[in-house]
Formats: sequence, structure tokens, C-alpha cells
Amino acid sequence: MTTLILTVAGADRPGLVAAVAEAIDAHGGNWENSRLAELAGTFAGVIQITVADERADELRGALTELDGLLAITVSTGSQAPESGTAQQIALSVLGDDRPGIVREISGVLSAHALSIESMTTETRDAAMAGGRLFESTVTATAPASADIEALRADIERLTHDLQVDITIA
Repeated sequence: MTTLILTVAGADRPGLVAAVAEAIDAHGGNWENSRLAELAGTFAGVIQITVADERADELRGALTELDGLLAITVSTGSQAPESGTAQQIALSVLGDDRPGIVREISGVLSAHALSIESMTTETRDAAMAGGRLFESTVTATAPASADIEALRADIERLTHDLQVDITIA
């Protein structure tokens, strides 16, 4: 079996997911995992599929036929290395919105050799205080050698405006 990773993006409209799913199914592919979202009128996502080795090229060709409906990039997936004793870290951030928050958080995670598995961010109106709030949830993998307390201290030092909660699962 071949694992393919599709990245898709296009103007949001009904039927986008159905068109991709139809192409995958028509060529014997199996839709395994995905993260799909609409943001500011654009539909975007990442999809992991598997397909029989001998049908991978024909599926790639069928996906290119969706050009104009969606921009689709197809790459061959790889198995992630075994994490052994790696730790899962869940990070929740809430604070006043300002430029640079994602850069600062991802910089600290990178400095501690954490790999981000998923990250969501959102800004919204602050109901009582006015202004905008920034909220993020991050799931990351930390190597067994990671100093979690040093990580926590570095994240909390980013700014006094952020309320930070770190949980280790």
C-alpha cells in the first residue's frame, strides 16, 4: 500500500469534499485521516489516504483533474519514527491578541525540540474587556530528555498578558 498526503485549498463551496472523496473511492483509495477547515471563505485541508501501489499513479492523475475546483498537492507519506518514551504535551494559551504570539510559542517549542502534532488558533472579541483575545491549543511530542519544567518556565516568560496552561499526557 502507498500512503499519500493531499493538501487541498480552494474557494469554499458545496461539494468540495465529495469531489475529492469520489476520486479517491473511484481509484480504490481509502480516506484515513484528515484535518479540514473553512477560513475566511477558503476551504483548506490535509488528507491522508492509502491506495494499492499499482493504482497510486492513476489516483494522482484523477486528482489533477480537480484543478480549478481545488488546488491539490499530492506527496508520498512516510511512517513517523517510533517515539519510544516521548511525552505528549498539551498546551493551552489564552491572552490579549497581538502580533507575534504564534512565532514566540513555536520558537520556544522548537528550542526544546518539541514537534507540533496539531495546533489550532482563534481570535475573538473579548466580551467584558473589549479588544481581541487570542486562544490556541497545541498538542506536541517532547523527547524523553525534555526538561518539562524548563519548557513551562520559558513559555510562561513569553509575556505577562498570556494565561498559559500546560498539561502532560
